[in-house]
Amino acid sequence: MPETIVWRRPSRRRRFLLLLALLAVVILAGRAVLSYYVDALWFASLGYGDVFRKMLGIQWVVFAAFGTVSFLILYGTFLGLKRAHLGDLPRSRTIFLGGRPMELRVEPVLRFIALCASLLIAIVTGASMATEWPTLARYWYAPPITGVVVDPIFSKPLNFYLLTLPAWQLMADWLTTLAIIILAIAIFFFLIGGGTRALGVRRDRYVPSPWRGISVAFAFLLLILAMRMYVSRFELLLADHTVFSGATYTDAHVTLTGMLVVCMALLLGAVIAAVSAVSAPRGRWLVAAIVPAAVCYLALHVFGWYVGSFIVKPNELVKEQPYIGYDIELTRQAFGLDRVSQREFSAEATVEAADAANNQATLQNIRLWDWRALQDTLRQIQEIRTYYDFPDIDIDRYEIDGTIRQMMLATRELNVDKLPESSRNWINEKLIYTHGYGVTMNPVNGFTSEGLPTLILSNMPVQSTVHSLTVTRPEIYFGELTNTDVYVKTRQKEFNYPQGQTNSLTSYEGNGGIVLGGILRRTVIAFDRGDLAKLPFSDDVNKDSRLLMRRNIEARVSALAPFLTYSSDPYIVVGDDGRLSWVMDAFTTSESYPYSRHYAFNGTLINYARNSVKVVIDAYDGTTTFYVFDLEDPIIAAYRRVFPNLFKDATAMPPTLRKHMRYSELLLKLQAEVYGLYHMTDPEMFYNREDLWTPATEVGLNESGEQTTESMEPNFVLMKLPGETGMEFVNILPFTPANRNNLIGWIAGRSDGPHYGTAVVYNFPKTRLIDGPLQVEARIDQNAQLSGQLTLWNQQGSHVRRGNLLVIPTGKALLYAEPIYLQAERSPMPELRLVVLALQDRLAYGPTFESAMAGLFGGTASSTSAAAAPAEPVHAPAEDRSALIAEAAKDLADYQRLTAEGKLGEAGQKLEQLKRAIDELNAPPR
Repeated sequence: MPETIVWRRPSRRRRFLLLLALLAVVILAGRAVLSYYVDALWFASLGYGDVFRKMLGIQWVVFAAFGTVSFLILYGTFLGLKRAHLGDLPRSRTIFLGGRPMELRVEPVLRFIALCASLLIAIVTGASMATEWPTLARYWYAPPITGVVVDPIFSKPLNFYLLTLPAWQLMADWLTTLAIIILAIAIFFFLIGGGTRALGVRRDRYVPSPWRGISVAFAFLLLILAMRMYVSRFELLLADHTVFSGATYTDAHVTLTGMLVVCMALLLGAVIAAVSAVSAPRGRWLVAAIVPAAVCYLALHVFGWYVGSFIVKPNELVKEQPYIGYDIELTRQAFGLDRVSQREFSAEATVEAADAANNQATLQNIRLWDWRALQDTLRQIQEIRTYYDFPDIDIDRYEIDGTIRQMMLATRELNVDKLPESSRNWINEKLIYTHGYGVTMNPVNGFTSEGLPTLILSNMPVQSTVHSLTVTRPEIYFGELTNTDVYVKTRQKEFNYPQGQTNSLTSYEGNGGIVLGGILRRTVIAFDRGDLAKLPFSDDVNKDSRLLMRRNIEARVSALAPFLTYSSDPYIVVGDDGRLSWVMDAFTTSESYPYSRHYAFNGTLINYARNSVKVVIDAYDGTTTFYVFDLEDPIIAAYRRVFPNLFKDATAMPPTLRKHMRYSELLLKLQAEVYGLYHMTDPEMFYNREDLWTPATEVGLNESGEQTTESMEPNFVLMKLPGETGMEFVNILPFTPANRNNLIGWIAGRSDGPHYGTAVVYNFPKTRLIDGPLQVEARIDQNAQLSGQLTLWNQQGSHVRRGNLLVIPTGKALLYAEPIYLQAERSPMPELRLVVLALQDRLAYGPTFESAMAGLFGGTASSTSAAAAPAEPVHAPAEDRSALIAEAAKDLADYQRLTAEGKLGEAGQKLEQLKRAIDELNAPPR
């Protein structure tokens, strides 16, 4: 017989493997520690060191608590089941390695596998729960219940659904997972140790029953399922149905009670399984344990189906009416629609109703610059160098010479990706080209004679045409395109802006960033930021140099407060002190507001949203401040208890910044979508969808430049609201009935003074049709002179770009305004050529806003040229017709040449001369 070898792992090999494992842990842990160290320095540089410690502490407590408990439960379960089945386990197994038999001891191998598996599951569980730390933190730090909002079914306060229920759901899922794993372990021991005896093989009376472990594990699973069923009762109030959201008649009268019965049946089953484990464990007792719950669950569904099909469906409106009312009321509360007031707006059609004399401030602030056209123009006339870019156009209001005017601002940011390839090196990208420079500002309706924007702030260095408006810190170290780390306060001068044949250089003078310090700290920072080959060896960097990291403002705020949802459209503000600051809207959201319908918001489904926080980021030194604007929001109240030093009250915001706060576009768009359905507060009308609204549609351009229809975006307007006396900066969006083009109302989000954060809806008369944007666009296309002019411009190397059609309430009427630009194919710079204004029954246009206004309100003839055509054509004598033909041919040739050269202003004049010559040629002789 071959010799049997008892296999044991050599102690030397064991030590070697242990050393390798320890080394791997040290490397991974060391990298994590270094990353935490640099993050701690970064938080401390912003004055939020305590925020980082608290955030990290909560994550590690969650990781340690859930990981430890998971490990103890799983490994403890294994040890208990192993001990119970020890007499059934085989002592060893013979395996063959290289043809030689080796005896493998089963118990140590199982213990090792269980230890590793328990550790792995515990680590994964702890890490998974640690990512959910905001949910648990809101639960632990929930503020005292002060509101009176309760759900109509369970009479639970709002805090329970927003702060407590999500944590209950999280822990219930965790315990359910553990219970399933424990049952799997019990089944494993049953199969490898006691399966044959359980199937009828003679038992030793001193050996425990193999069913005992399964019975205990099954009892634990039923107990957890009972808890999960209890929590699930509250989730019925969060479900979306075809007609409405929340618990239905069947849920309230059958399902909720039935789920409680099933919960009690599961508890009874857990007791049966537990008793069988200590008395007479058998497989039939496990079947008996699950039978009550299964019967109750089946009966619940059958009875629920009967009630829903034969009691509710034939009388759905009557039965569901109270629950539809709950949905309407609570959805409106969840999205802040209860703060929206309603007013009537007559939308009259006459010129007198527009009351132009008393609404001059509104008329003089109509936005004629489409932001896309302005962006393209600025990229041609203000980028100065190819490595600059204007990523966005912002709209705000500023006081200019004692008058509030609506302005458009663009930030000139440095895009290192556009640097010439020969300049793409570490010194240039990290030490020299560190920041963008300056902003441009122009009135929303300011144009030069060439159709270019009238710039108030422009050029490098920044020049201002208004004495009271200056930029003292034009350097932009933090912005939307600043995606790389840079080092400042080095021996290398930084590029500031181009200046003739040379460049203006500067050095960073702020206190932002992480001080690099000595060689050890510098090496640690370099290792974490992936700069180990350059930073420690650079002679330009000294101990006083600073690292500016997370310069992208969206990444910056997301790292500081990852539990908030942020708008992707920040806007720049020029302060009274000349400093540039970014303002970003931050939201608290939830998907567990009772009886509220879910809507898509920033890529996730939510049923509650508040624009509770405004974040201000200094563009020069990166100082980031969170201001709370909604003191009634329970979610932000919980976070303020977690991080008391992170948030400030809105009253602490400097007045120079406060006057630039505005109603969030993202929130207004969401509220408009919700309001389209939930403006119907009568359950019967809501049920029948009798008056469904949608945001209006307009003509837009797709990526290939072709015209298409798209939903209108909210527009900021500086105007006097109907029924109000003062000018306000509002965000407006018109509505149309579903599948119709006529207007039915409009919503305005208010931004100024005591009205900040409120909204008002103006309802139009339903007894007559009021033109919507697409209908006005059709009127423009049907105008013979306009259509002919646009067709002619779209030829000979140019094309027409139509800006956004604005719908602006003026007096008691609606004013429609659309700018039209002409752009040469060889030049990406559009120029304003026409302004079209319209009332309900009147349309006028002109090459300038003033001429279009004169045509609409003054009765003068509309014209596509600067000089209106004479009332009667001047007829040329027969002997001069040949000269006119030659002149027309020359005008046509000049027009084609000037258009190809991009000189659109001169080309337009030649086009008008050509038209006059043709009119004279077509006129009958005198």
